[in-house]
Amino acid sequence: PGDNATFEGSLIEPVALEEGLRFAIREGGHTVGAGVVTDILD
Repeated sequence: PGDNATFEGSLIEPVALEEGLRFAIREGGHTVGAGVVTDILD
């Protein structure tokens, strides 16, 4: 808890995203990460 990381990824399904949106990364029903969208890349 409390660690910071920079992450760049690709989505397999189209999803509406905007800067400032909060998100969670889940695996097997458990939250393994959470963050905030800071930049949208083309």
